[in-house]
Amino acid sequence: MLAAIIAIVGLSSCSGFTKAAVQPKTPNSGVLSVSAASINFGNVATGSTAVQSVTVTNVGTSAVDVSSATLSGSGFAVMSGAPSGSMAIGASTTVQVQFAPAAAGAAAGSLTVVSDATNSPLVVTFSGTGMQPGLAISPASVNFGNVIVGQTGTQTVTLTNTGSASVVVNLATVSGSGFGVSGLSLPTTIPAGQNLTFSTQFTPAATGTATGSITFTDNAPGSPQTLVLSGNGIAVGATLAANPTTAAFGNVAVGSSGQQSITITNTGTTSATISQVSASGTGFSITGITAPVTIGAGLNVNFTAQFAPTATGSASGSISITSNATDATLSIPLSGTGTRGGLSANPTSVNFGSVPVGTSGSQSVTLTNSGTANVTISAASASGTGFSITGLATPLTLTPGQNTSFTAKFSPAATGSASGSVSITSNAPGSPMSIALSGTGVQAQLTASPASVAFGSVAVGSSAAQTITLTNGGTASVTITAATASGSGFSLSGLSLPLTIPAGQNATFTAQFAPVSAGNATGSISITSNAPSSPLAIPLSGTGTQSQLGANPTSAAFGSVTVGNSNSQPINLTNSGTAAVTISQAQISGAGFSLSGLTTPLTINSGKNFTFNAVFTPSAAGTVSGSISLTSNAPGSPLAIPLSGTGVAATFLLSLSTSNLSFGNVNVGSNGQMSVSLTNTGNSDVTVSSVNITGAGFTVSGVTSGETLTPSQSIPVTVEFAPTAAGAVTGSVTIASNATNSPATITLSGTGVQTHTVGLAWTASTSSVVGYNVYRGTDNGGPYPSLLTSSPVATTAFTDSNVLDGTTYYYVVTAVDSTGEESVYSNQATAPIP
Repeated sequence: MLAAIIAIVGLSSCSGFTKAAVQPKTPNSGVLSVSAASINFGNVATGSTAVQSVTVTNVGTSAVDVSSATLSGSGFAVMSGAPSGSMAIGASTTVQVQFAPAAAGAAAGSLTVVSDATNSPLVVTFSGTGMQPGLAISPASVNFGNVIVGQTGTQTVTLTNTGSASVVVNLATVSGSGFGVSGLSLPTTIPAGQNLTFSTQFTPAATGTATGSITFTDNAPGSPQTLVLSGNGIAVGATLAANPTTAAFGNVAVGSSGQQSITITNTGTTSATISQVSASGTGFSITGITAPVTIGAGLNVNFTAQFAPTATGSASGSISITSNATDATLSIPLSGTGTRGGLSANPTSVNFGSVPVGTSGSQSVTLTNSGTANVTISAASASGTGFSITGLATPLTLTPGQNTSFTAKFSPAATGSASGSVSITSNAPGSPMSIALSGTGVQAQLTASPASVAFGSVAVGSSAAQTITLTNGGTASVTITAATASGSGFSLSGLSLPLTIPAGQNATFTAQFAPVSAGNATGSISITSNAPSSPLAIPLSGTGTQSQLGANPTSAAFGSVTVGNSNSQPINLTNSGTAAVTISQAQISGAGFSLSGLTTPLTINSGKNFTFNAVFTPSAAGTVSGSISLTSNAPGSPLAIPLSGTGVAATFLLSLSTSNLSFGNVNVGSNGQMSVSLTNTGNSDVTVSSVNITGAGFTVSGVTSGETLTPSQSIPVTVEFAPTAAGAVTGSVTIASNATNSPATITLSGTGVQTHTVGLAWTASTSSVVGYNVYRGTDNGGPYPSLLTSSPVATTAFTDSNVLDGTTYYYVVTAVDSTGEESVYSNQATAPIP
């Protein structure tokens, strides 16, 4: 390798550059800034104004001459402070901008300041929204119709702001005799989209048609707005009449009430207003009418008069109706007679004695009206746990001397004494009547021992039994009417039905479990009786057990095996059942097949496994099949495991992945490597006896004499080429072995080559520089068209590796400062390449 070291001296500094340059005009360094680049005035009502300020400041390093400041946009205007003329460094001016929308809607504008600043023109944007109120009146006009002279008619009026800005109502002027307003306090503000409700009134002082208006003064377009009013004053002309004119209730039992409907009709020509309604007299009252109430001409109103006497005997009273009709007070006479009945029970109390829980006892009770007036039974109910009544539908009326019967029942839900009563509500004196009830609940109590039965593990095909005792621990006899067993494999015996077990006695029967398949089983025995919580459930459980033998793999394929050699495969026997498997016999068939590691008899517990080997040792070439037969106590015995294999004759072969390696050009003093795979493609072991290599610079590794390759085994053979001189070289690698195709040969070739570079060095510049550029040309004295550095190099040395043999190159260097300016070329350096 030829290295040319060329020293370059006399490189001038950056201040001594000889390249010509045009000096540009120095730009103005003034900069204008604003306090806000955009300003939003928000919502401004039409007809009003809003003002905001923006400050313009010279933040640069020289004065700024402002040539113009222009404001655009509808509704926007500069009030004061527009910048103009010269602005010194740090000087500022504040611009007052006004927004006065002439119409509703969004508006936009801008202030443009033109100057000699570096960021001219400077633009500030403005935005705002014009808002406008709108006033709507509902209804558009008001007609009060007929109003009696001296009385007042009222109607509601709504003012709605239909615009986008608030409406301010300053004044509401009412004109016209008898008209007025209430509920309107002025001035008042109605926000956009909101409304205001108040009342208009008409109080005529004389009969006849009247007109008027309300005039609203506000800030909405179209102000003032006018609401037209009208009405008609009429004279009083109402007359009230009652139907019936009197109310006679006749006989009414004390504690009950009689009712009559009364109609009040206005037979006059104008409306009448009833201001007061009242009833007088003991026991008399009215419902269905509340004063004040207005009855139009020719119309009527209904209400109900009632008589509810509190004592026997005749009673009288009246209804008084006060109104503005010509007959200002209308009186309706009332009359009635209070009567009283009497109610008695037979028996006056009921004792049911002992009643078994879950059954009922009953007794009849007679009710008699012993009074002189009808007795109405309005309600009848029983209280006390287990007590009830039937056969008495209410309401029920008994005439004097009449009777009725009902049934009282006792259905105890628990043992022990119980008490209660029957309550009879009526209009008879002493209501409610109470009839005392009593009784005693007795109960059977059936239990099972054991309460649940677990049979444990039972082999499929056999059965297990357990005795169950039923005990009546209650105070009444238990009658068992049904007994059933559910669940696969479960049954019962020894229970003859129906069966009665007296209090304190017991009975026994047998539960059985005979599983038909392996696995957990659940069931129950259900005992139906007259005991509480019937049916009685006795849970049953058990596990059916069974052995299960399996092989993995289920068949063994040995593939190709060289004659005289052996191949074995492990076979795993698994008991996946719930009982132990006992293998009593193991047999094998087929030429060359045998077993190892299996001795019978062999027991494999539940969930366990056992592994043995099947072996294939062919004595001749050809395909062979056979099987293993395992006899056991598991279902499906004997278990068969098919076997297969092929005997093949012995072969000895070595092969190479390639027989030719070409290294191409390799630099003298360096090296290159290439690999070849050496594979035993026969079915027998091959042993390498020798490895030889020829050719200058070639060496081999990866395979040695005496190395043995098993069938299908591959090893890499690596050849290295390290030329010591330029020029083409050939050689070979020869691998001898006991293979039938020995020796295996690899042909080798390669070429040694030389390379050149040029090293440059120079004296550092005395000025402040960031680096150096290197140029190259092929003409003495220039030009130098090739820039060899992509960016200035910071060091004072450079290596040119891209040169051609037999060529002479000429180099120069320039210095580069921080602005990117280059110095003149250095003196030239020459490098001839051999």
